[in-house]
This record gives sequence, structure tokens and C-alpha cells, in this order.
Amino acid sequence: MSTETSLVEQPSLAIPPEAYPDVEHLVTEDDTPVDNIFSEKQQRLLTEPLYHWLDSADEKRSFVALANVGLFYAVGQPPYVPDMMLSLEVELPADVWPKKHRSYFVWQYGKPPDVVIEVVSNDEGGEDDAKLAGYARIGIRYYVIYDPQRILSDQAIRAFGLQATGYQALPQPTRLAGIGLGLELWEGQYEDHHDTWLRWTDEHGRPIPTGAECIKHQRQRAEAERQRAERLAEQLRRLGVQPDD
Repeated sequence: MSTETSLVEQPSLAIPPEAYPDVEHLVTEDDTPVDNIFSEKQQRLLTEPLYHWLDSADEKRSFVALANVGLFYAVGQPPYVPDMMLSLEVELPADVWPKKHRSYFVWQYGKPPDVVIEVVSNDEGGEDDAKLAGYARIGIRYYVIYDPQRILSDQAIRAFGLQATGYQALPQPTRLAGIGLGLELWEGQYEDHHDTWLRWTDEHGRPIPTGAECIKHQRQRAEAERQRAERLAEQLRRLGVQPDD
């Protein structure tokens, strides 16, 4: 059976607002630095481009892409704090300051995130055991482990799709059926640092550009158009025609 047809569909977990549990006592942020510089940049590279790409798509999709934010899945249970999570067909509340809006509460959004990505920086995070089991238990459709230093495995990327029996490894290149996205390794410059990064790709396998890359491409197209217009004007002048006529 193919991975695409055997993936477990996420159940609707929506409950009426009056049934939401009280979260005022929960610690939703502790202000403790938890990551290194590479991981911080990698997290932004996995969130920022989506807001440019999905917002500009012909058929816009509502979504939430978050980095290093608490994922609360059950009352009385400590949250997970994924390096990155993506949830489709949901929207952020207009006011994110109230306690009930500061984290991703599954009962409020009505579903668990569709994709969770963990970036391995040491061998103490439990990415391929405790988190692997935990994310499957709460119904995360796709779980991706990016291990840039290959601390836990000889594979830099390991992706898993949720099936009835638990997570099953996905083949490379990583394509997330039903999401319209993929993931691949990309070597290049992001901001001020050259490295090998994990990047989102579209359905054709093309890297989804960052905001800076979009601006750069727009400028290049504008410059190419300007040069084309100048060449055309010069050709007209050689024919005795003034372009402004």
C-alpha cells in the first residue's frame, strides 16, 4: 500500500469555546535560551518563506507556521516545543497576547499540527525515540528529523508519515503528500552564513524562496527588462526611428 493512501487522517478535535480548559496556570514561555545560532537561523528559514509563498499562491491557504513554541496536546501533560511546526487550514487569533493564545493548544485549533520538524543539536533531545513515539501518539501527520551533524544517524534527513501502526519512514526525496510541500538539503548563503540548510520545496521540487530572495529575483527581472528595453531602443535608433516618437 502506498504511503499516500495509507496515511492516517487527522481527526477533528474541535470543542466549543465554553469547554476550553483553563490555561492561566500553565507556563507557556520560560525565556530560557535553548538553541545554538545555526538552529535559530534554521528555524527561521523553515517559517519565514512559507508566509511569502503561501500568501502569494493563487489559491491561498490559511496556516500557522511557528518555531520554538509550546505544543500543548492534553491538560495536565507537559508540552512539546518543536523547532518548527506547520498547521494548515487554521488561523492565528487576532490578539496573541492572552495566555490562551500564546501557544499552540490543540483543543483550541481543533487539530494537531500537520508537520513537526526537529533540528538535532545533541544526543539528549530524544528526537528519534521519545519524540518519535510522542508525536505519533498525538497525531502529527508528518514528523521530520534534521540531523545536520549526523549525531543520531548517518542520514541528515529522516521523514516519517503517520500510519495506523505508527510512523513509517518516507522515501527520499521527501515529499509530504496532501501538504503540497517537500523538504530537501540546500547548500548556500542564508543571511550572513553559508552552510547546508533544510529547505521547503514546492510540488515540483523547487526551493521556496525567502523574502530576500524574492526581492532579489524581482530586481533581477526589472534589470533584465530595463536592458531589453534599452537594446530595443538602440535598434530603433539605428533604423532612424526615435523610440519616444
